[in-house]
Amino acid sequence: MEISIAAESIFHIFGVPITNSMILSFVVLIFLSVLTYFGTRKMETVPHGMQNVLELAVEKLLNLVDSITHDRKFSLRIFPILATFFIFILINNWVGILPGVGSIGVTHLVHGKEVFIPLFRAGTADLNTTIMLGIAAVIAIQVVGITTLGLFRYGKKFFDFSSPLGFFIGLIELLSEMIRIISFAFRLFGNVFAGEVLLIILADLTPYIAPVPFYIMELFVGFIQALVFTMLALVFMTMATVTHGPDDHKKEEAQEEEPGQLETA
Repeated sequence: MEISIAAESIFHIFGVPITNSMILSFVVLIFLSVLTYFGTRKMETVPHGMQNVLELAVEKLLNLVDSITHDRKFSLRIFPILATFFIFILINNWVGILPGVGSIGVTHLVHGKEVFIPLFRAGTADLNTTIMLGIAAVIAIQVVGITTLGLFRYGKKFFDFSSPLGFFIGLIELLSEMIRIISFAFRLFGNVFAGEVLLIILADLTPYIAPVPFYIMELFVGFIQALVFTMLALVFMTMATVTHGPDDHKKEEAQEEEPGQLETA
């Protein structure tokens, strides 16, 4: 069995190739939409059933965001995009280890050689998907920074003409923002794709007993990778709201003095 890094095209719609990773990503989106609909269609003051499960998940994730931002108002602003990243990545990671994903497919002749093409592939095992997630995360970081600090104040972090050193540091900061796309994309893709390759090889060699511990491990790895992506986006969004000008240092000193004043009182 050949293992392809690129997602395989299954069919075309108006000349646009539809890959196996796109098919499974759409299935995940439909599943999450249906789950959300049935979990929120009859909201009750005292939750039970699916509403209770969803509210518990939201509460735990929001508390995690609060532990980094220490600001509930700011947490609520960025929570929707962070929750979307986490849930979409997590479910895509987990569906990749379901029976039939990667093993059900068709065989085509390519250059006179039979090639197996799976019908389903996890979206996060496709570099195109992880790159788009990385781009979305970096764009969200810039939007948070601009809406919090203002366009000119935020832009000064990257275009500082006050001194040659400041200008050079600003260019480095700008470059680091672009590199984050690669960091987001390849970290997620590498871990998920490597896990799927490992499971395929083990299932081919010893199809019954040996892969079981690795399936359990992949559940854990899928959760960790979704959490790492989300936490990195959260930390970068929080950093985007901070500048290092003289006014900000004064604010930080004032905030540090407040707890001491309260204790004295």
